[in-house]
Amino acid sequence: MEQFLFQTIKVFVALFIITDSVGNLPFFMGMTEGMEHLQRRKIFTTALLTGAFVLAVFGIAGTLILDLFNLTMDDFRIGGGILLLIISIEILLRGKVSYEHKEDVGVVPLGCPLLVGPGAVATTLMFLNIFNPYAVIAGVGLCFLAIWIILYFAEHIYRILGHNGALIITKIAAIMIAAIAVRFIRVGIQSVFHV
Repeated sequence: MEQFLFQTIKVFVALFIITDSVGNLPFFMGMTEGMEHLQRRKIFTTALLTGAFVLAVFGIAGTLILDLFNLTMDDFRIGGGILLLIISIEILLRGKVSYEHKEDVGVVPLGCPLLVGPGAVATTLMFLNIFNPYAVIAGVGLCFLAIWIILYFAEHIYRILGHNGALIITKIAAIMIAAIAVRFIRVGIQSVFHV
């Protein structure tokens, strides 16, 4: 029982740090700027469900999916990095990301790759190979519960910052997204070419 608890806590802490829901809060608020309370809450729920679904699919059939399409985690890093880079440039130039349907932002980029990206997928797969699978499921569940609490109170946290503070943080966040994107691409390329 002690080992199960230790493994659950370790999975929770690792995933909570990697998903970085607190650090991603400015992105979440910036990309839903101007939306009504209920619409924003719906998009946050979509992002949470998308992230959980992606993690569940890769947790259950991750190795099979990668083998089926002859993909590696480095391919995901490079692809996710390019996607994040495009998003960050759009935020910096336009001030927000434009979508045909506003609900789309909850799936991409908020749910994946911002909330659950290559790092979260790789970490979950790694833990499933070394830990009790039920401990991994419990750790993932706790992580998503913590993320839900943060997103539930996101507006209250963000209101303290004010509009100008939020705008500044959104622009800084866009630069950080670009940096994260470049890191994903760099790590992926280095691993592919063994640099």
